Amino acid sequence: MKPEIQTVDSVCSPVRHAKAPTVIRDTPPLSSSLTQVPTAVVYCEGNFAKIDGKTANGLVRHSEAYRIVSVIDSTCCGKNSGQVLDDVMNTIPIVEDLDTAVACETSIPDTFIYGMAPSTGRLSTADRGVILDAIARGMNIVSGLHEYLSDDTEFSQRALERQVTIRDIRKPKPSKDMRLFDGSIANVDALRIAVLGTDCAIGKRTTATVLAHSLNAKGIKTVLVGTGQTGLMQGAKYGVTMDAVPPQFCCGELEGAIVAASEAEQPDVILIEGQGALSHPAFCTSAFILRGSQPDAVILQHAPKRAHRCDFPDMPMPTPASEIALIEAFSDTKVIGVTLNHEGMSDTEITNTIAAQTEKLGLPVTDALSRPTAHLLAMVVAAYPGLRQETPVAAI
Repeated sequence: MKPEIQTVDSVCSPVRHAKAPTVIRDTPPLSSSLTQVPTAVVYCEGNFAKIDGKTANGLVRHSEAYRIVSVIDSTCCGKNSGQVLDDVMNTIPIVEDLDTAVACETSIPDTFIYGMAPSTGRLSTADRGVILDAIARGMNIVSGLHEYLSDDTEFSQRALERQVTIRDIRKPKPSKDMRLFDGSIANVDALRIAVLGTDCAIGKRTTATVLAHSLNAKGIKTVLVGTGQTGLMQGAKYGVTMDAVPPQFCCGELEGAIVAASEAEQPDVILIEGQGALSHPAFCTSAFILRGSQPDAVILQHAPKRAHRCDFPDMPMPTPASEIALIEAFSDTKVIGVTLNHEGMSDTEITNTIAAQTEKLGLPVTDALSRPTAHLLAMVVAAYPGLRQETPVAAI
């Protein structure tokens, strides 16, 4: 099962730590080394390394479906995207505009990816102009907005004239082709772990991606099932855009993706990317993920310095303890550990928070980006010691 649809948690006002702790690379970088994939420019004007730029941020960290050649953001042009995002140099420059992005390449990049997830879910007038320019240059368009560009008369007509494609990641298939939950998830032998969070746009997908690579590198065959736009853009082989599916079919569509991954890959572990937060009144996706995937375990992502929910300044963040209690009351599962989003935190604060939360919760706590991935692996192996293997396997 390889749906062409995708979901995003919702988007929030920018939050960016002034001094990001150095990212630990004890495993190979997440970006794909493949060269026989389409080249892509990611458009993220004014939002790179911020919450509304979560799609661009994710694609810079990891992409198998596209080879990202540059990011467009005039507010930090001339800088290295890896340096800005994680304080780790990569090969992807940040450029001022599409003219510069094209001029940097020997040929026109294959694809223009709209790399932002604005809370409105819609394009600005300026964004429309840039997309029309990309189409005029013969670039295929990829978007994860709730506003389907392929349904826009102007975009579709221009794309037809230039013979380029428009891929709307969030555009759902017809309801007649959707699947109802039927309980077949009970026949999946793989260990299922959902990576949930205390808010939207908090790093669930990033943690899940790091963990998937780390498990595979240790010979524990793992498949990551995507549930949002960025994961599917990155090249997740199995998944569904949860917030683009009618509620009646959400559990069944996710169940179908997991069953398909199990049957085709025979993995040891299936990781399920979380969306939103179970306690968040604006989202129902976490509930569908817990019901549809029936996870054996949950890893909870939390941002200790985030004072309120994204886009909801009057809504305080929950504590990890309260979210854990809610998850375990709602679903027949257990939380096996907590991972941190270190936005706004110094390295010392991360260390102190890990120690304090470990003692308070009685669970392992780590940060998937700023701490060795061995800590993340240890969290899973401690809960399921039978997973220990030795021969590395290719990431799926």
